[in-house]
Amino acid sequence: MESPDYVRISLAAAMSLGYASGRFRRDAKLTGLNLLLTYEDGCVARCSYCGLARDRTLARDKQTFIRVDWRAFPLDDIIERTRRLSDGLLKRACVSMITHRRAFADMNTVIQRVHEGTSLPVSALVSPTMLSQPRAMLAETRDAGADMAGIAVDAAAPEIFDQHRHRGVGGPHRWEQFWECVEVAVDVFGRRKAGVHLIVGLGETEQQMIGSIQRAHDLGADTHLFSFFPETGTALSEWTPPSYGQYRRVQLARAIINAGHGRADDMSFNDAGQVVDFGVEHLDEIIEQGTAFMTSGCPGADGLVACNRPFGNERPSNPFRNYPFAPDVEDIALIRLQLTQGLRS
Repeated sequence: MESPDYVRISLAAAMSLGYASGRFRRDAKLTGLNLLLTYEDGCVARCSYCGLARDRTLARDKQTFIRVDWRAFPLDDIIERTRRLSDGLLKRACVSMITHRRAFADMNTVIQRVHEGTSLPVSALVSPTMLSQPRAMLAETRDAGADMAGIAVDAAAPEIFDQHRHRGVGGPHRWEQFWECVEVAVDVFGRRKAGVHLIVGLGETEQQMIGSIQRAHDLGADTHLFSFFPETGTALSEWTPPSYGQYRRVQLARAIINAGHGRADDMSFNDAGQVVDFGVEHLDEIIEQGTAFMTSGCPGADGLVACNRPFGNERPSNPFRNYPFAPDVEDIALIRLQLTQGLRS
């Protein structure tokens, strides 16, 4: 059951497509279909936090990825089930490479089949490590049917990246190569058509994370935030997720930067690298709108975020970190309390 004929999908996608039963808390709905390439010999990378890491100490049949089980299903059947959905909830598909010698060609094959077999716009989540000729290869991916490209930089600073993705774990990834790929992706797909994934909670300060958000924005790419969640059997299985305060402040800074309301160098930080002033006058209005605290991801044809990943960063019993829908009045009140959590004077 290997790609390109098989791909893995999240539990949320399995529920939405009828492969698994269950209900989403607060009637959340999945609007983005994520398709993950899969191979018997797995990913060659060793990222300390990742459920796909080669040296993860957990039986393969018990491994999770981004907190939940990802099962493999035939691509043709996924496409057929997607086509049969009558509610129109799915707004985009995303095909994700892993660090594997076959992944680039197989990603393009899957993209083409999804593009031709459904009405969904398709994103590509690429692994720069496997792109020997980034410009030409990303053009191939665009021509296969992808209209957007994502790059999972994940770590917010070079030393954090090196610790968790390169020399610290004996992994193949390089900080400079990932950012160079972001620049090329913007050139190939267009401004705001490339996205940078960043994970809050890998040991960086808020100032470092916000600096990387600004860097991506200045290059013409949007940023998509994830909150670290420990995966059993990985090197960071005992790490604690970032506080809600840390995550909320970064979310708010990201929204300000990506909307063009302000810049990182307009913000003020304390000695711990925590943001204490966002440098905008209408901050209360931005908080009240609530969109800053919703999932950040590639949009659908309507311009709204399609990749909403319900419960991808927390257990369903915990408060949301990324809201998969617009926060209500009670949610905003909770968010206001969370924004000051852990903030040093």
